[in-house]
Amino acid sequence: MTGQAPTPGDDERSRVYAYNGGFLTQRRVRRILHLTGFDLRFGLPGADDLVAIWGNSPTAHRGQKVARNRNVPLLRVEDAFLRSIHPGRSGEPPIGLLLDRSGLHFDPSGPSHLEHILAHDPLDDTAVLDRARGAMARIREHHLSKYNNFDTAIQPPDPGYVLVVDQVRDDASVTASNGNDALFREMLVFAQEEHPGARVIIKTHPETRAGFRPGYYSEADTSNRVSLHDDPLSPWDILDGAVGVYTVSSHLGFEAILAGHRPRVFGQPFYAGWGLTTDENPVPRRARSLTRAQLFAAAMILYPTWYDPFRDQLCELETVLDNLEAQVRAWREDRRGWVASGIRLWKRRPMQQTFGYVKRMKFDRDRRKFPDRRHMIWGSAPTIDDDTIRIEDGFLRSRGLGATLVPALSLTLDDLGIYYDPRQASRLEAHITARTTLRPDQSLRAERLITMLTRSGLSKYNVGGPVASLPEGHRILVPGQVEDDASIRLGTGDISTNAALLRAVRKAHPDSILIYKPHPDVEAGLRPGVIDTANADVIANETDPSALLAQVDEVWTMTSLLGFEALLRGIPVTTVGTPFYAGWGLTTDLGDIPKRRQARPDLLGLVHAALIDYPRYFDPVTRRICPVEVVVDRLNDASVPQPGPVNRTVSKLQGLFATYAYLWR
Repeated sequence: MTGQAPTPGDDERSRVYAYNGGFLTQRRVRRILHLTGFDLRFGLPGADDLVAIWGNSPTAHRGQKVARNRNVPLLRVEDAFLRSIHPGRSGEPPIGLLLDRSGLHFDPSGPSHLEHILAHDPLDDTAVLDRARGAMARIREHHLSKYNNFDTAIQPPDPGYVLVVDQVRDDASVTASNGNDALFREMLVFAQEEHPGARVIIKTHPETRAGFRPGYYSEADTSNRVSLHDDPLSPWDILDGAVGVYTVSSHLGFEAILAGHRPRVFGQPFYAGWGLTTDENPVPRRARSLTRAQLFAAAMILYPTWYDPFRDQLCELETVLDNLEAQVRAWREDRRGWVASGIRLWKRRPMQQTFGYVKRMKFDRDRRKFPDRRHMIWGSAPTIDDDTIRIEDGFLRSRGLGATLVPALSLTLDDLGIYYDPRQASRLEAHITARTTLRPDQSLRAERLITMLTRSGLSKYNVGGPVASLPEGHRILVPGQVEDDASIRLGTGDISTNAALLRAVRKAHPDSILIYKPHPDVEAGLRPGVIDTANADVIANETDPSALLAQVDEVWTMTSLLGFEALLRGIPVTTVGTPFYAGWGLTTDLGDIPKRRQARPDLLGLVHAALIDYPRYFDPVTRRICPVEVVVDRLNDASVPQPGPVNRTVSKLQGLFATYAYLWR
């Protein structure tokens, strides 16, 4: 599942001894070793023990000497090929390790376990290769790499250039391939001679750009044809515009293969010698021809040991991609810092946790004081800034009501509009349109998410009790809404009140059983919306909406999210307003649907857009940005904080003022 190492029980745990301080100070490394089945110790190993060394680090010789003297095997430890946002020297822990008892993946002097897989494993498992293709596509789509502190908004150079990849001077992967100044100079000459007249761009290593270690190239190597490129540009963007790629042993050479290139390789990295590169210094024992999917499956699925920090367990590559996508997206959105306007006081602390971990958020009505920061504003409040980002609660919000001041576990950022205002396009609409066609891996993730939600009975707020006995007959659920809510004001037409909706449903279905579910905020006396329910057969007060959905035949709604939750459960939905899920061919729509909603995604595409692509999620346990699946897990257990008496008192006062404002508007 996660690499070559098994996961034995405590009584089968292998003792491994280390003589590198990093094993002592790096808590994540120790935890991954423990979960993999290794008992890390300090002292002298016995006959059945191992010695751990970190790659070819300056201290590796200590462990090598002890292993020779004690005649015990080595366990070579290295970072996996997806590591973190920032380089390891920044102190950020890895998300996976390479644990190898045979050799080092970057050292061609002897075969590593990765090379053994590439040379001898059949690599013909259809399921594994399908996973590899899906993961390759995800990595490119989300611009993921070993390090991810680059800016996808930076425009790449005009296409048509030759890409020469610099590396960190005297890095172990370079010296293992006999790399030196002369070899890097030779590579630069080859790049110019084999592409006469073409521009040559030298790509600087991220650690060199960050000032940690120098590279092999400098301004002295530039000319009218050759330039250095040290902007934090996505490797996938710079690979897209290249007509040729030259490297000694860089990980970017591996990514070049995944991007469709056949890089010219001057060293002997793990990805050379399998028919996917042009090798200046081939490794004679590597004679097998592989596909890109086979190379990826070996290097990214079968070889590494991956770790999930949210669940504190080993995991598969797909979970790592879930986690890394969420965190990298957040870093890219937050790295410039935020100034926020129109944010209520009680929301500021949780928003600071969610958006202020790179740079502390500023809350100010005048964003002009902070010209270098991005600007966000709550909901549909008016703004004169074209670049303002609108923020709102997500669709899996909390275990408790926002009106009782329970912080949201999901928030949406929208640079085009806001999802509940159909008068203009929103970023959610763009996501839905883009998900008209899903890859198999995307369909599988959305399908699993639906299963998790429906089996767990989760909804937006996750409040309410069991369902009382319901009359027999054709049951139609009519969810009540807060009548001064922005989604009602902006997304409805002639039918814009709960009473009007009930009358419309009764007229259309005179003989059906109408079940009216008041909105939880209204039931709690926090928002206006109490109505005459004469047209309803059942008033489902303080009832879990998920439990109700399990016993009804269809749903009629203005714009309630309960309609979306009904779609997840295969229940027919009729809309009389314009919620975000209307107009895509999945609902019966009686309201005004914008003509721009022409795409026809299936339910999986809608779910992927609305629950995976659009919101950001915050884990209340680790206090980190996380993927949707983690929030689903938290909502299923007791790890989500509950509101206290102060919250309830303040929310009552807030609701009282909101009610008076609604009545006197």
